[in-house]
Amino acid sequence: MAETPRSTPPPATPGPAPAQSPGAPGFRTIYEKSRAGRCAYSLPRSGVPETPADELFAGVVLRERAARLPEVAEIDLLRHFNELSSRDYGVEKGPYPLGSCTMKYNPKINERVAALPGLRDLHPYEPEDLIQGALELMDTLSLWLAEIAGLSRTTLQPAAGAHGELTGLLLVRAYHEDRGTDPHVVLIPDTAHGTNPASVVMAGYRPVTLPSNARGGIDLEAVRGFVAEHEGDIACLMLTNPNTLGLFEVDVVALAGIVHEAGGLLYYDGANSNAVLGHSRPGDMGFDIVHLNTHKTFSTPHGGGGPGAGPVVVRDILEPYLPTPVLKKTGVHQYTLDYDRPKSIGKVRSFYGNFGVLVRAYAYIRALGADGLREVSDAAVLNATYVMAGIRDLFEVPYDRPVMHEFVVSAEPLREYGVRALDVAKRLLDYGVHPPTTYFPLIVKEALMIEPTETESKDDLDAFVAAVRAVVGEAASAPELLRTAPHTMPVKRLDEVAAARNPVLRQRFADDAPAGRSA
Repeated sequence: MAETPRSTPPPATPGPAPAQSPGAPGFRTIYEKSRAGRCAYSLPRSGVPETPADELFAGVVLRERAARLPEVAEIDLLRHFNELSSRDYGVEKGPYPLGSCTMKYNPKINERVAALPGLRDLHPYEPEDLIQGALELMDTLSLWLAEIAGLSRTTLQPAAGAHGELTGLLLVRAYHEDRGTDPHVVLIPDTAHGTNPASVVMAGYRPVTLPSNARGGIDLEAVRGFVAEHEGDIACLMLTNPNTLGLFEVDVVALAGIVHEAGGLLYYDGANSNAVLGHSRPGDMGFDIVHLNTHKTFSTPHGGGGPGAGPVVVRDILEPYLPTPVLKKTGVHQYTLDYDRPKSIGKVRSFYGNFGVLVRAYAYIRALGADGLREVSDAAVLNATYVMAGIRDLFEVPYDRPVMHEFVVSAEPLREYGVRALDVAKRLLDYGVHPPTTYFPLIVKEALMIEPTETESKDDLDAFVAAVRAVVGEAASAPELLRTAPHTMPVKRLDEVAAARNPVLRQRFADDAPAGRSA
């Protein structure tokens, strides 16, 4: 790892002082507001005779007492939810520089397009002749994604990036089985996203980790060694480019040659595609399969567990194995869904994918066009480079190379003051800044992984840089302030191990039933 000269941490600027938390006296939970007999809404009488529950559900175990639900007035209910929403943080409140997450702004025009009645009100069981417009939209999006990836055919079925990974690996399996081979090994770099090895195991393969070289890329000699060691047993290589260090894999074409010569396929984890739109295409690099995260690259909403979309694009040799049904054009503005696919891996999701999410991705690409998508990546790389220049003297830079859309620095020098990357992240919360990703990738000690995205202005980037510099200054002059942060959040520093092992997931009452009994 190359050393980068570091400056002495700057003097601490006056930062947010510890303040009374909104969770302190003065804030009451919905249960604490509850009073017997209060009601937010009264339903009209049903006019149907009532029957006791024990008669309706004879033989079924019933609760010993009614569920303890809060009894509040309508205004208390509204204030409760408004209070919760004020505690939420999203990209519409401020920058969200989570590395490898691409928390970009989602233009509201996408939402308006997805809400058009002709798209919003469709039912997946409607006859094909009544949904030709929707099928044409899906076909057009599929063609665009294939062009962006530099490959041939697309399936829109996968419901998320990790689901796309699993789909891609099932395609790898179908391909090898059709050729009469049965390899077991999938090569994965040590900088890979955690979903990669998880998907590999779910697909029935064995992950083998490839080490990075001194420049933060995959070690070619190590790849040759692993391929020789597992001769005839290489199913594929999974790779993200740029990788999670924010560095471009410059040896990718050579890697593709090694793996293809060994009988394997190349799988592109498209999580970092936001860095290369219009500049390079995975298919041209030698990749055979690509999954694309619409929420990261094409501005569909993040979070909440879904819905999402992780379309998979493949080279023509893998087209026979795509999930059914496959969209087929039969004439001018005429489409059908083809289920007669004997070599298909089958369905990987109900119906045809998360249609509303796909509509948003279509609107985003249609609005920007090819030139606009290229500008997206230009701005993403520029913003990351700008932030890196603003803070690199404060940290250790593990790989001193030009960065792409994100970058990783190490807070290891701050250990001198008893401060860790987690402490920096927690203290940034007191400055109103969402912290970056911490401790990933695992090969960098005390990692801070920062991705500002293309939608942040120079003003917001400057504010983020100023906050980071202020916090690092405090590490030298008032380290305890960082070790006990955050001080202004509703919840203070948690014992995260205890919280994970013994989570409190519901309101507790003094007269709760003993553990294991229904309350």
